[in-house]
Amino acid sequence: MGKVIFGQLGKLKADKIDEYCKLHAETWPGVLKTITECHLQNYSIFLQGDLVFSYYEYIGDDYDADMAKMADDPITQKWWACTHPCFEKFAIDPQSEFYHDMKQLFYHP
Repeated sequence: MGKVIFGQLGKLKADKIDEYCKLHAETWPGVLKTITECHLQNYSIFLQGDLVFSYYEYIGDDYDADMAKMADDPITQKWWACTHPCFEKFAIDPQSEFYHDMKQLFYHP
C-alpha cells in the first residue's frame, strides 16, 4: 500500500476541551503501542478553539484490517470511552461521528 497520509477534523464540546488536552498530555502507553502496531506514524493532534485537527501517516499494507485491530484492542476501547465523550457529533458528512476525514490537496516530502 505504501505511505498514505490522513488529515481529520473534529469538534470538541466547549466544556471538554481541557479534559481532552489533559488526556493527550498523558496518553496511555498501551494506546501508543497499539497505534504503532497498527502502522500509524507521525500522529499529531492540533487544537484551535474547539476544533481538533489530526494528522497521521499509515505505512502498513491493510488499513481496514489495522483499524479493525485497533478497534478490537481493549485498552484502546477504554481510551475511546474517555475521549469520544469530549466530541460533538461533527456532521460534515453523515458518516462522521467524531472526526471527518479530509481530502489531501498537496504533499511535499
